[in-house]
Amino acid sequence: MAENLSASECRHGAMDKPVQARGKSSAGATDDSTLLRPMSTADLDRVLAVEVQAYGFPWSRGNFVDSLAAGYTAELLEQHDGSLLGYYLGMPGVGEMHLLNLTVAPAFQGRGLAHRLMDRLEARARELGLTSLWLEVRASNARARALYSRRGFTEVGMRRGYYPAPSSRREDAVVMSRSLEGTHRDAPADAMANGGMKDWNRAGTREDAHGAR
Repeated sequence: MAENLSASECRHGAMDKPVQARGKSSAGATDDSTLLRPMSTADLDRVLAVEVQAYGFPWSRGNFVDSLAAGYTAELLEQHDGSLLGYYLGMPGVGEMHLLNLTVAPAFQGRGLAHRLMDRLEARARELGLTSLWLEVRASNARARALYSRRGFTEVGMRRGYYPAPSSRREDAVVMSRSLEGTHRDAPADAMANGGMKDWNRAGTREDAHGAR
């Protein structure tokens, strides 16, 4: 659901209560000691600390503030000791959800957490009665594109010069979508742990809304 692919009307997507995140244990980071809860502006110092570690072109505080103010779906994955493992933000539209940002803290990558966050986003989309997911991925990231394909996404278009790149250049984005009607997660929980994390973490960024970073 990139530019011109969705309606501008959005619905509020944050949950009212934390959700216990259950999954296969992996080095203590993916068992019942983790918790999913809504992101708020009070969390942004910790979120930004992870964001700048994870990306060469991170979101700004304003990007997060704008997304939360707009009522986009945004949740954190934490350990019960308060350690921030990751987070996602998605923009609900008419019948579809656009994944804006999905990030796993570098110290916790390789443990299947990105898939768990994606599972949660898909569950939220279904709860809202939405029937498809949209995202963008860097054209150069063949591994991430293949892994998205394994999860059921198909490539449906290209956005020229969508991502910032080194030396003031721009990189194209491949637009991918997936139907949620009668589907379930296709890839195993640990499939994303073996590489491609940079663009799996950042599935898409709303540069049409927030501007180049």
